[in-house]
Amino acid sequence: MTKTALITGVTGQDGAILAEILLEKGYDVHGMRCYSAVPDEGRIRHLEGLTLHYGDMSDGGNITRLIQTIQPDEIYNLAAMSHVHVSFAVPEMAANINGLGCLRILDALRNLQATGKEVKFYQASSSEMFGRSPAPQNEDTIFAPCSPYGTAKLYAYWMTRNYREAYGLHASNGILFNHESPIRGEEFVTRKITKAVCEIETGLRETLSLGNLEAKRDWGHAHDYMMGAWTMLQQSVADDYVLASEEAHSVRAFVEAAFKAVDIKIIWQGKGVDEIGVHKETGQTLVVVDPTFYRPQEVHHLLGDATKAKKILGWKPHYDFEDLVRDMIEVDRLVAPKIMKEPKVKIV
Repeated sequence: MTKTALITGVTGQDGAILAEILLEKGYDVHGMRCYSAVPDEGRIRHLEGLTLHYGDMSDGGNITRLIQTIQPDEIYNLAAMSHVHVSFAVPEMAANINGLGCLRILDALRNLQATGKEVKFYQASSSEMFGRSPAPQNEDTIFAPCSPYGTAKLYAYWMTRNYREAYGLHASNGILFNHESPIRGEEFVTRKITKAVCEIETGLRETLSLGNLEAKRDWGHAHDYMMGAWTMLQQSVADDYVLASEEAHSVRAFVEAAFKAVDIKIIWQGKGVDEIGVHKETGQTLVVVDPTFYRPQEVHHLLGDATKAKKILGWKPHYDFEDLVRDMIEVDRLVAPKIMKEPKVKIV
């Protein structure tokens, strides 16, 4: 029997990748997207068989109607105000979408129980919930979020657990560490780096401006992590799982790996906000530090322990750090020659 899935946030990186995975598995896939005057289907335009619906995580009535109409077997809640730095500027939006949005889905599923329909639910939780807790972090690590984004995600995490335990919903949290891909949004530091490196290589720009070079993240490939999300909902018993590469790399290391992928060696000079990254062969300044990109409160070291997922789900990543960076660079290298120069407006 064909399974039906509903993906919120289907136009984002994770939603697009998951939709493609589910379509390949023979699912009837429905995606929820917000209305926008600017077309946002770029990542999913090629997916034959995907049905799109307008919706909004702040509209509980709309969410309930979609679920009742689609009658999904599985729901993947990937919709979010997804930029940690921006969440400090719009904390109420982060709380409403990332926190209460999840609750609206859970309550719709609780009400649906009266019909005898079981729907398996996946909540996209985040390593940002760990904040400044010591590394490595696993399912038993104390949460200490350092941003409105992480705090709102933590609310959704606990609501998912609460509805699972109180009402018997098949509801699982995937506590995913940073995961990237060639279709990552350009506002995220990894894609910002790979895009800029390719533009520097082709002469479209001169320098890359970054914030905290010492911040460490556990970076993996989004395709591996979306396979893990699907695997969680194939289990007979719902639970919470950390997905991580189990390796931490600094922003500095990501920059070095990205330039290495285009055969440029970076050397560093200076300290703090005066530090620069210089082309070893030409002496050209390629990387500068801009304090406006620092977060009000920084998460310094995220490193996941995915032992539980490996043991119970049989999950493991297929891409390592270098594979990820090369994959992103290869695609941005194809795109860079077609890009117009950066606009003058500065986005922080």
